[in-house]
Amino acid sequence: MTAQRDWRGLLFVAPFLALYSLILVFPLLRGLWLSLNQVDLFGAGHFVGFGNYAQLLRDPVFGASLVNTFEVTLMIVPVLTVIALLLALALNRAGKGAAIVRGIFFSSAVLSVTIVTLIWRFVLAPDAGLLGEAWKAAGRAPLPFLSDPHLVLPALAITTIWWSMGFPMLLFLAGLQQIPEDMYEAAALDNASRWTTFWRITLPALRRTLILVVMLQTAAQLQLFGQSQLLTAGGPSGASRTAVLFLFETAFGRWELGYASAAAEILFLIILAVTLTQYWATARSESGHGR
Repeated sequence: MTAQRDWRGLLFVAPFLALYSLILVFPLLRGLWLSLNQVDLFGAGHFVGFGNYAQLLRDPVFGASLVNTFEVTLMIVPVLTVIALLLALALNRAGKGAAIVRGIFFSSAVLSVTIVTLIWRFVLAPDAGLLGEAWKAAGRAPLPFLSDPHLVLPALAITTIWWSMGFPMLLFLAGLQQIPEDMYEAAALDNASRWTTFWRITLPALRRTLILVVMLQTAAQLQLFGQSQLLTAGGPSGASRTAVLFLFETAFGRWELGYASAAAEILFLIILAVTLTQYWATARSESGHGR
């Protein structure tokens, strides 16, 4: 009877397991196999073992794309987290006005990356863009955000922060609404200042949400692609080429599927390592607080 019940349970989860394997497990294993071969888009190729990985370690273009990816991630994640938290604190109140403002800030998140890059191309263009016209009105020369190697990554960061702030803001709002109101009432009775209330009550209560936002955004920004491809095409001179854009150019520009798959596996390991490190540091910190 127990064996029959277990078999019926497996039948219930079988459709999900089959779909999960088809969409995620099989491509992961197939990509790992492709990374060990020198193969093009038409399937012709041969086994090279870890030759693609060895070549990637010596590839300055791939190395530069990883550096660009880390730099833009460090520009985005802290700023995005702080802005989303501040917006959640400001909009955590009942009323139609707050709901409308929350909808306005979240509206950018539902736009496609194509629409977002078109909007910000008009904003950042030095000749007739919004920022360019503002600089001209102030009597200064417009900044070439999309053609200056030193400004292009900050431009990508600004674009991504504007696009991505809606979801983490909602996560923080959900976390704020789970904090018991009597804790704030007790703090008010003790004449605690706003900063003390935030530091002693709000922030500790949002600890898990804060960690979740940082982990999700770090993993997402390490895979940044559309903004780099559509806004700058990786330029100027590769200054905004991210790791995923390198994969795209290698696979569909040079038709080197095996080489691109090896780069994808390295990026996957980097994202996994960063995520596990964040999780380990969080668990260690929480265990320290528990003691």
